[in-house]
Amino acid sequence: MSNLTVSLSPHVRAQSSTRRIMLDVLIALIPAVVFAVYWFGFSVLVTILLSMAAAIGSEALMQKALRRPITVDDGSAAVTGLLLALTLPAGVPWYVPILGAVFAIVIAKQVFGGLGDNFVNPALAGRAFLLASFPVAMTTFPAVADAVSSATPLSSEFAGTVDYAQAFLGRIGGSIGEVSKLALLAGAAYLLVRRVIDWRVPVSYLGILAVLNLAFGEPVLDSVLLGGTVLGAFFMATDYVTSPVPAWGKVLYGIGIGAINFAIRQWGAYPEGVTYAILLMNIASPLLERATRPRKYGEVKRRA
Repeated sequence: MSNLTVSLSPHVRAQSSTRRIMLDVLIALIPAVVFAVYWFGFSVLVTILLSMAAAIGSEALMQKALRRPITVDDGSAAVTGLLLALTLPAGVPWYVPILGAVFAIVIAKQVFGGLGDNFVNPALAGRAFLLASFPVAMTTFPAVADAVSSATPLSSEFAGTVDYAQAFLGRIGGSIGEVSKLALLAGAAYLLVRRVIDWRVPVSYLGILAVLNLAFGEPVLDSVLLGGTVLGAFFMATDYVTSPVPAWGKVLYGIGIGAINFAIRQWGAYPEGVTYAILLMNIASPLLERATRPRKYGEVKRRA
């Protein structure tokens, strides 16, 4: 009997690789979801499921309308829906996660050609859309027993007054998936071990954020343990589609996010800033990749 070699097409190999990566991200986010349910109640599951269902459904419908292969089984839409839901306050109206997920998939992803052609992180684009459309709902956090209750725990009146141990564990107000840094770091450790994400982006991001806070006399732990910094650093900024590939590109990319994040918090009217910092550096990512791409030995620049 002759030996037969079966080779997979590049498209099939890429889809299989994407499926593995997205499955790892979903697994890594389980601790944050479990803690969110424990802390905010089972109602957050409705928000999460609505967001994921809207993301998956809109992707399938959009691909069918554009006569593209339906690839929702690669898990990328599910991850987008979950990440978006984790950035929302508990108790948002039911239509908020649905509209955000549809915008994330249709406008930020499929309009530009689908996964791999989107130039910004879809989940963060969806969140930015919701912040502009529903500013009150997106910046009002429900009261939780034994937790800071306010428009946001990053507000200036709470600077330096938070119990950092409780903030690390997650016993504090905030968005659904951002409160427990312990849960997020457990998921981040899993992704690092699995080599799904590169350490350079979150380390450079958090490092420059800490340095700038020290330089300007601001509480360093507030900048890291409050708000969406950890969720953004490990689960959003590390998106392999919208971040540079070269090592030095990743470092500069992370530094840029941290610097913009600090500037928005320090001098802007908005006390958060993670969303816009990452989106702005998503746009700059191709320039960083081009500037830091190693030149091959003997490579000669083409003449125009």
